[in-house]
Amino acid sequence: MKILIVYAHPERKSFNGAMFQEACRVLEAEGHQVQTSDLYGMAFKPVSDASNFTGLQNPDYFKQQLEELHATANHLFSFELKQEIKKIEWCELMIWQFPLWWFSVPAILKGWVDRTFAMGQAYGSGRIYETGFFKDKKALLSLTTGGPQDAYLKDGLQGDINGILRPLQRGILQFTGFKVLTPHVVYGPARMSGEEREYELKRWGDRLRIVADEPEFNVGKY
Repeated sequence: MKILIVYAHPERKSFNGAMFQEACRVLEAEGHQVQTSDLYGMAFKPVSDASNFTGLQNPDYFKQQLEELHATANHLFSFELKQEIKKIEWCELMIWQFPLWWFSVPAILKGWVDRTFAMGQAYGSGRIYETGFFKDKKALLSLTTGGPQDAYLKDGLQGDINGILRPLQRGILQFTGFKVLTPHVVYGPARMSGEEREYELKRWGDRLRIVADEPEFNVGKY
């Protein structure tokens, strides 16, 4: 299986970093082809603007969607974006590894989406959801939280984790056609013992060994 891992954490020695490294190790050992985008390591620019393109259709008034369509038709995406778009097109499964910050992804990962999920490349012409550009691909969110698991239950302090993740899983991934797998959540690793963290890494590795056979998760609509 061709797998892209998009990693968004500023510290490689963090638990997110350990999960990223474990995913690379296990998936390659299982014979999968793995490509990665370490966004902080790449110093990926999260701001989407005219620098996304090597040429503009209208230099006097910037409208991103129109420029994305123009760039798609005329091969005018910047070198950096071309490389990332190629990875998305190449993969059969995309994994995002990130900490839950302010009930969402870190800004660098949101910026990666803003820049790479371009009109004409990821959506457009009515191709959304079941008919989306990425309808033959799968996606999996792997994340950590600051709080404990009981805070992310339906009646918990923060609310249902699946509701929190719906803007990502429904509004980005399913919108562009991805079949979404059950999110992998590690709750409060900063408060865990070393043994507990080792257990969570093993649980992650065990899941990845059979991830190719997983069924689609029922994300639910808004």
